[in-house]
Amino acid sequence: MGIEVIKCLCKLKRVTRYQRWLEFGSGFACSSMRGSEHNDSFIVENGIVKTETNNHGGILGGICSGMPIIFTLAVKPTPSIAKEQNTVSLSQMKNTKISVKGRHDPCIVPRAVPCVEAAAAISVYDAFLDYKKYQ
Repeated sequence: MGIEVIKCLCKLKRVTRYQRWLEFGSGFACSSMRGSEHNDSFIVENGIVKTETNNHGGILGGICSGMPIIFTLAVKPTPSIAKEQNTVSLSQMKNTKISVKGRHDPCIVPRAVPCVEAAAAISVYDAFLDYKKYQ
């Protein structure tokens, strides 16, 4: 399941694709935890098997655990900003300045959040449909 979410998120523009761009559950913070702190103990609550914590982010060994899928995602900042920046003129082969005019959003977060949520939902629903075709 985790790889399906990752594949769907990689298709979004501005999503960074470098080491540490995506963390499920406690993510890289688990490297500073003891195994006993990070382990998610299973419990029965109201007739449903679940975990006490969700350090695994809802995915164990690539399979949904039934807990909420939780992840943190890195998004690149918008490069088209009104602030003057250094660049290179390839036709003149010299250093120059560039300034972008017009309306450019300096923060894409308001648009990114629903897109990321939708991409994750699509990948989960796609997995559900795969499961249903074998029933």
